[in-house]
Amino acid sequence: MANNPPYKKKGTTTKLNKTTDQRNSAMERIVSMARSDNDSRAAGYREKSLRIHPHVCAKCGREFSQDNLTELTVHHKDHNHDNNPEDGSNWENLCIYCHDNEHSRYTEFLASERQTLEKEEEPEAATHNPFADLGKLLNK
Repeated sequence: MANNPPYKKKGTTTKLNKTTDQRNSAMERIVSMARSDNDSRAAGYREKSLRIHPHVCAKCGREFSQDNLTELTVHHKDHNHDNNPEDGSNWENLCIYCHDNEHSRYTEFLASERQTLEKEEEPEAATHNPFADLGKLLNK
């Protein structure tokens, strides 16, 4: 039995496992704090926007009551979630569908801007004129 590897007792940890557990625990705390901060920030400007603006989607005009108000979201017009002026000038209330559409359009815009910047020079325009000798052909 001398060739058998030593077995760990149940409940013991190695230094590697302890370090990994500590990292995971730290990451969980950081993610939890970030989510909590984001939720509290979002709750603040959402409540303000719902007080300032009517409970209507600014894009499609759908009206919301207290029963379905959770489907009304606050969209930042400049896409900067840290830009929250007290007068609500950077916010618009959008239904969840219009909000998703708005962000999809913005993502596509950003992608197209990158493509434009990465493109090579445009080739020169064609100079061939298919009707150059049309007059001669018509006079025959």
